[in-house]
Amino acid sequence: MSVLVGVIEGDTPSRDLLAPRPDAGYVFIEPSTEPPTEAFDADAILMWNPRSGVLRENWSRFRRLRWVHTGSAGVERVLFPELAASDVVLTNSRYVFDQALAEYTIALMLALSKDLLTTFRDQAEHRWDQRETETLSGKLAVMVGVGPIARRTAQLAKALGMSVRGIGRTARTGDPDFGDVVGSNDLKTLFADADYVVMVLPNTPQTAGMVDAAAVAALKPTARLINVGRGATLDQDALSEALRSGRLAGAALDVMRPEPLPADSPLWDVPNLIISPHMSGDHTGMQREIADLFLRNLDRFLRGDPLLNVVDKTLGYVPSGRE
Repeated sequence: MSVLVGVIEGDTPSRDLLAPRPDAGYVFIEPSTEPPTEAFDADAILMWNPRSGVLRENWSRFRRLRWVHTGSAGVERVLFPELAASDVVLTNSRYVFDQALAEYTIALMLALSKDLLTTFRDQAEHRWDQRETETLSGKLAVMVGVGPIARRTAQLAKALGMSVRGIGRTARTGDPDFGDVVGSNDLKTLFADADYVVMVLPNTPQTAGMVDAAAVAALKPTARLINVGRGATLDQDALSEALRSGRLAGAALDVMRPEPLPADSPLWDVPNLIISPHMSGDHTGMQREIADLFLRNLDRFLRGDPLLNVVDKTLGYVPSGRE
């Protein structure tokens, strides 16, 4: 069996990552130009950048499409209504970003606990100001979302002496990394005791605005909140107000609304807030890892075997049975 793969390129060309093979051909699609005619005979699509509109804009022209793979973990930008309603299988790059995201989240925890914002500001102003900072050991981290990224983050947090609790879709007991997981309906109960809240949620109708103004208000004044999931899951205005008024000790956002964040957004100037440009999962070598995952799935596709990381298009993510 031979298949044709349409490769919708991203920022970095991927031709060198996809070696020629006798059972598959590639047609490369530049997002800024009209796709070549042969692309519309593709059996599968590898989409490097989920922000690309090529697939949606040309959806009706892909005559043989059976499988789409996205080079991202989140799929909300890819899962447009026509794809969601079709029989086309959607897979994502789950697990590729777990370690990088977990490390980045721990780095944000350390930056907040060690007050590095003040240290960097003092350095820029040539000010010598010795002071005490906090430890992470003994603190409680509450993970909002208990997928693989949250799980790896929980493992690293526990290695630093933190205790961890989880908030998932359904409650359960005895999880090896989160202990007793509570359902999202009990979110505010755990927030009241949290020293750090780490949001690692996908963007779905069920998670939109999950951490609302009431949830932010439930946090104690010494707490910090970190969002490395999706911006739509958090009430940014409520968080900003809590930081400006001093009702919350600090926060870090790697995701926000909108993205990119405009230069004139007031969010840039919120005190005790760290902002980074949706880069927590980006790491050296990730393009090769995504390509390797796609090629493993391509072998399965050619054999007719079940694919890895199949997205449940009604849920908007890859279910593990332990969310």
